[in-house]
Amino acid sequence: MSVVAASAAPLRTRAFPAQWSARLAWVGLCLYTIYAASLLDVTLARFVQGIENGARFFDRMFPPNLAADKLALLSTGMLESIQIAILSTFFGVLLSLPLGLMAARNLTPGWLSWSARGLIAVLRSFHSVIVAILFVKAVGFGALAGILALIVSTMGFISKLFADAVEEMSMKQVEAVRATGASFFGVLAMGVFPQVMARFIGFATYQLDSNLRNSTMVGLVGGGGIGATLFTAYQRFDYDFVLTILLAIIAIIMAMELVAGRLRRIFQ
Repeated sequence: MSVVAASAAPLRTRAFPAQWSARLAWVGLCLYTIYAASLLDVTLARFVQGIENGARFFDRMFPPNLAADKLALLSTGMLESIQIAILSTFFGVLLSLPLGLMAARNLTPGWLSWSARGLIAVLRSFHSVIVAILFVKAVGFGALAGILALIVSTMGFISKLFADAVEEMSMKQVEAVRATGASFFGVLAMGVFPQVMARFIGFATYQLDSNLRNSTMVGLVGGGGIGATLFTAYQRFDYDFVLTILLAIIAIIMAMELVAGRLRRIFQ
């Protein structure tokens, strides 16, 4: 019995060994969080005061302003935002298709795929609001600056997702088409697009929904659309009209989500 016990003793291990490195990392993260909060003046008193200020702000927003002149401004700005979203999505997706194909490492040579991925990384480096500020300086205030900014944002997002989708597809169908002597475009039409087109449509519909939201943000810096109307209402302290605009934006986003879901079901 003693021999058996002695041989079994070394086999006993703790089910959950202590991970001291992970524990020290969590402790360090908590300490740094407290330190950073103290530097940024994040205090409970400011949070409580913010709640009181927010309550007064929301009280001034109700009821929403439904005057005829305000609704006219709302409809004009919202229509412009929808147009900005549609145009930026169309041209952005159109440009993302070849860029995403060039970035796919299983279809193109290494120098081309890495160059395309470098360009995609540059396009994704800046928020659409920052890009909109640059285009406002270049082409002036208005919808054109917003469209160009959202085209850049769309290319950075859709190109990366499309390249990843192409790299994840099965190469058996592609090799079978290549064996027939098909050209590169024939390989794309018969071997690549049938496998990834449903996902590409899903990416495009999601980006349309995203661009509709972002059109409000670029409008705050002069990119046109409902964002400009919202910013003007804030400056004039028309908080009841601000609520009207916010409710309209929520309604449009929900409607666009239904349309996008319907499109995804059609093309799947």
